Amino acid sequence: MKKILQRGLEVAMFAMVSMGIGVPWARAAALEPVPPPIPDCKSYVLMDAQTGAVIAEKNPNLQLPPASLTKLMTAYLSYQALAEGRLHWQQQIPVSNVAWHTGGSSMFIQPNLPVTVDQLMHGLIIDSGNDAAVALAQAVAGNQAAFVARMNDEAHKMGLQGAHFSDVDGLPAPNLHLSAMNIAQLSRNLLARFPQVLQISREKLYRYNHITQRSWNPALFGHPSIDGLKTGHTRAAGYCMDTTAIRNGRRLIAVVMGAPSWPAGVRDVLALLHYGYSFTHDEEVVKAGAILGQYRDLQLDPDHFAVRAAHAVWVTVPDNAGNLERRVRYRKLGKQGVAAGAEVGDLQILLHGKVLGQTPLLAQQASQPAGILGTWWNRLRQVL
Repeated sequence: MKKILQRGLEVAMFAMVSMGIGVPWARAAALEPVPPPIPDCKSYVLMDAQTGAVIAEKNPNLQLPPASLTKLMTAYLSYQALAEGRLHWQQQIPVSNVAWHTGGSSMFIQPNLPVTVDQLMHGLIIDSGNDAAVALAQAVAGNQAAFVARMNDEAHKMGLQGAHFSDVDGLPAPNLHLSAMNIAQLSRNLLARFPQVLQISREKLYRYNHITQRSWNPALFGHPSIDGLKTGHTRAAGYCMDTTAIRNGRRLIAVVMGAPSWPAGVRDVLALLHYGYSFTHDEEVVKAGAILGQYRDLQLDPDHFAVRAAHAVWVTVPDNAGNLERRVRYRKLGKQGVAAGAEVGDLQILLHGKVLGQTPLLAQQASQPAGILGTWWNRLRQVL
């Protein structure tokens, strides 16, 4: 307990010394060994990128104007088009008058000035170019309306509950809203499927059309572990930051929405990241293919066989959390028989009753229905 309190004091001192101001602290929740910081914002989520565990949160499902965090989905669908061969990195994209005249932040594309998909992706993520977002949407789907429909369809596939897109760039629009949880989940999917986004999001400057622009992400400057992802600001949204960092091979995602200023947003994400790295860790509790026990059913022949983990299970746990609980659940499959590699149940890893991770359990060998006589014989052998 003394060690935990001391580490809590260290985090508080870190916030005050490095930013010149303190960050208040909340009461601890189930997965929080010490109180997390309370950033001065409307909502936040701190998520582990590998496990998807939410380490700390405040109003995580509150739907808010996302400003240019909208462009995360624009980037995701653009990367998807590149992966599927519908776009190519060095492909030149015609710039429409609509894209040219899009208001707000810009990478300064214009008709008759060559621009490639690669340049548009840099302008989208680094410059937060609304013009780049429109040009990419038109290149992928033909027009903005069709692209927005794809954005909402992809949000549904990802399970982004409550999310709704109305435009491709995040300019204020009716019924455009996302939650901090939506943003964290979208970011995790983007990083998992298209990690090359970090090659762009980590860049601090970008030059196009003889204009050099500084990245809109202020957290990149002076914090070498931070390498993305996106920021946004409108009067309605406040200052929004979707920040990711990697330390000792572990990646965290910190989303802050509705901060009162850029310095406050930077202070908040730094406090969240420091909290996550200081007081939690990832642990591989089950290896892929590990034998985890035996399945038994007297209606099968043979009536027992080994079961293995379908995949590795990594969990995010507080430091000094104590023992994790394992819960095995089997299906009743005797009358149907079991094929080798068939799913026969699952293993759950729990902490204080909360499921942290799970894996299907697979049959190591085939087993046939024993029939009436075989089942009787298995029961007799069990008695004997």
